[in-house]
Amino acid sequence: MHIPSWPEAGEREAELLRSVLESPQWGGFHPFVTEFEESFAAYQHSRHGISAFNGTVTLELALQILGVGSGAEVIVPAISFISSATAISRVGAVPVFVDVERDSYNIDPAAVREALSPQTKAVMVVHFGGSMCRIEELLSLCREANIPLLEDAAHAQGSEWNGKRAGSFGVAGSFSFQNGKVLTAGEGGMLVTSNDQLAASARSIANCGRGPGPDFYNHPRIGTNLRMTGFQAAILLAQFERLPDQTRRRAENVCALKNSLADVRDLVWQTIPSEVTANSWYLMIGRVRGGRFSRAKLVEALAAARVPFTPFYPRTLHQNAAFRDVPCRVCPCPAAEAALQDAFWLPHRVLLANADTIAAIGQILRESLS
Repeated sequence: MHIPSWPEAGEREAELLRSVLESPQWGGFHPFVTEFEESFAAYQHSRHGISAFNGTVTLELALQILGVGSGAEVIVPAISFISSATAISRVGAVPVFVDVERDSYNIDPAAVREALSPQTKAVMVVHFGGSMCRIEELLSLCREANIPLLEDAAHAQGSEWNGKRAGSFGVAGSFSFQNGKVLTAGEGGMLVTSNDQLAASARSIANCGRGPGPDFYNHPRIGTNLRMTGFQAAILLAQFERLPDQTRRRAENVCALKNSLADVRDLVWQTIPSEVTANSWYLMIGRVRGGRFSRAKLVEALAAARVPFTPFYPRTLHQNAAFRDVPCRVCPCPAAEAALQDAFWLPHRVLLANADTIAAIGQILRESLS
C-alpha cells in the first residue's frame, strides 16, 4: 500500500516562498496575504477575508467583533477540537455544551433550541469532518431567537450546502490551515464574512487596532497583532491551486470505498445529508455497530497495516480537565458520549491514495468485521 504523506509540497511552493524571501516584506503586509484573503473569501462565497496566524485566534476574533464577553453564553457542540470551546472561555464567555446527532456527528438543532437561555449571545456550529451541519435549520432557529450564528469551518474548505459554501451562512466563518488540514501552511487561519462592518472591525483588531487609510500610526481601537505572514500566504496560494483536484480525488475514493463495503452491515458511515453538495472529506467517519470490542478489532487491523486512522476522540469537550474550574454549562449529550465508544475516522490523506491502496483498505475493513 502507498498512502501519501501530508502535507504535500513541490516546486510551486518553493517558487512562491523564494518570491517572499527575496522581497523586502516578509510579514503580513506582503501582497500575497491580500491575494490569498481575496481569493479564499471568494471561494467560500464571502465578500471579505481576514487572515491570521492560526484558526484558533480567528474563532476568538469572531466572538470579539460580536461583543461576546463576560457573562454571555455561547452554544457549542460537545464533539469538536477543543479550540471551539476554549475560544469562548478566552473571551470571558461561558460555553454551553450540547449534543450532536448520532448519525452525522454534527450539532443537533433540537439540542440547540433546548439550550437557549436569556444569556445566549451566539451559537457556534461545527461542520465536523467536512460534512456541513443542518445549517439552514440552525440559521432559522438563530434568526427566530435574534442571536448570531458563527461557523467553525476548520474542516470545511470547499464544503457546500445546496451549492453555497461553508462560512457564508452565519455572520462569520472561521477556517484553519493547520498542518493536518486539507489546505495548509503548517499554521494559519481565516475569518470570512459578508458583513462590511464586522469585516472592518475584525481587520482593525487583527492589525493592532489600526484604522483604514495610510496613517500607519493611527490606532482608533485596542487591537492586537494576528497577522498572517507572507511565507504562510505563499504556501497557501500554492496549496490552493491543488485543492479542487484533491477534493475530487477524495470524493472518488470515498465513493469507491463505500461501494466496496456496502454489504458490511456492522460498518456504518457518517450520514451525509443530500443538501451537502460538496464535501472537503477532511475526515471519513464511521462507526462499528458492535461497540467497543468490534472497534478494537478494527483498530488492531488498521494499525498492523500502518493505515493512518483515529479511534475518535477519547472524551467530549466538556470532559476535558480544562473545564473543571472554568464556567460552563453542560446539557445532556448521550449521542456525543456514545460516539466515543464505537466511532473512528480515516484522515483525508488516506483518501488521496491510489485505487489499489483504497481496495486494500476496504479488504482490511471487511476482514476485521467478518
